[in-house]
Amino acid sequence: MDQSPLVRNRSALPAQAEGLNAYVGEDGVAVLEFDRPHRRNAVTLEIWQALPKVLEQLAGHKGVRVLLLTGAGGTFSAGADIAELSEVYGTPESADAYHAVNVAAEEALAAFPHPTIAVVHGACVGGGCQLAVACDLRFVADNARLGITPAKLGVVYSAVPTLRLARLVGPARAKYLLFSGELVPGRDALPLGLAERVLPATELDATALEFARVLTTRSSQTIGGVKAALGVAPERAAEALAPWERLSREAGDVREGLAAFLEGRPPRF
Repeated sequence: MDQSPLVRNRSALPAQAEGLNAYVGEDGVAVLEFDRPHRRNAVTLEIWQALPKVLEQLAGHKGVRVLLLTGAGGTFSAGADIAELSEVYGTPESADAYHAVNVAAEEALAAFPHPTIAVVHGACVGGGCQLAVACDLRFVADNARLGITPAKLGVVYSAVPTLRLARLVGPARAKYLLFSGELVPGRDALPLGLAERVLPATELDATALEFARVLTTRSSQTIGGVKAALGVAPERAAEALAPWERLSREAGDVREGLAAFLEGRPPRF
């Protein structure tokens, strides 16, 4: 199978789980790819468990400024691997442990120190959609299908992903999605708040990659402050942002940005 344009000419990092690939490139863009196309990139327990470690590895990789999350073979992810769920929900204890692993993976993605963009082709369902929601931004193909389907299985999601969805799309739309479990066409994801860009599938990867490269040229100081303030409850935003404000008074990004503007050149952050 041909490689996606998102991973072409990138270096693969050592695999931490079967079906999960991590790549880095000289352009400052890292790619995390679900790669189980025979199972529509369903997320196994092994992948859920590996995600925090892989994200930590990418966050610490010199030169990484943006992370793209995507799936191989024209599908983002059909969600948790249904073949595992009978055992996972076999006892209350195993279900609790599974949900804790899910939440840890989503929280690690939400806390990634650089911008994260879900690049969504095909199915983006259940746990796959939870991971897309945990990204900072979502670029979606117009023929994709997105939905969160616990009501079709009798599953009650943990508070963390439920509240994250509500913060993204609003409480009423979160209820619509979670009550119904319906899959939303990609073209409708933008008005629902599930996407920031909706594009023809043939243009999606190139557009997402171009935008990611733009973000690598922006101030990581500014981006870090924005992520810190918007990643917490409103009453904690000032506290979360304060260290970044102090840093901006002392570090060189402001001086460089102003000098670049006055000299008519791109800034070198």
